Amino acid sequence: MEFSGDELAEREQRQEIANRIRSLREDNELSIQEMAWATGRSPEEYEARESGEADLTFTFLFKCARKLGVDITELMTGESPHIKWYSIVRAHEGMQIKRHSQFEYLHKAPFFEGRMCEPFLVDVPYDEKLQHEPIHLSYHAGQELDLVIKGHLRFQFEDHAEDVGPGDTLLYDSGRGHGIIAIDGEDAQIFAVVLPTEERDMDPDNKPIEGIR
Repeated sequence: MEFSGDELAEREQRQEIANRIRSLREDNELSIQEMAWATGRSPEEYEARESGEADLTFTFLFKCARKLGVDITELMTGESPHIKWYSIVRAHEGMQIKRHSQFEYLHKAPFFEGRMCEPFLVDVPYDEKLQHEPIHLSYHAGQELDLVIKGHLRFQFEDHAEDVGPGDTLLYDSGRGHGIIAIDGEDAQIFAVVLPTEERDMDPDNKPIEGIR
């Protein structure tokens, strides 16, 4: 199978990130099972991601970074945040994370040291087939604030759905099932601020496992 230049670059980046995850797991003397629990995957699913065979979703990377005790920037780039006091990231710049369902995340303060939130500009492409499927739900401990910049979206929170548009704001417990899709035949964009708290480990069905750290 032949890949385009962009596809090859993305595969190479995925392998580099997977290698960092494996090295950090081994340095921290964590087992495959412990990382699987922490990321809400089965051991087999986790190994497929750590080997670079399967795609690395944003939520998976976020949970790996939390469990491994590193900043997500270090996991993505190999560099530690080093900017203190304030950070300016210009329009169209930031750390790119293109993962789950082709969502494209642009981290807007990747090198600010000691930050207490994760700010992202998120492009949500319209996909006709997703209009007829259950919305994929994610779970990560803490809260999330989403401001719709353009387009219209369907926001799913557990078994409740709401349609939102430009200027609308969502604030929710991100430890509960949540997800979004673009609707009305057009791409959408949101500004998302993730406010993490201590992550509880998850079982393979993506449900919190009480008492496991």
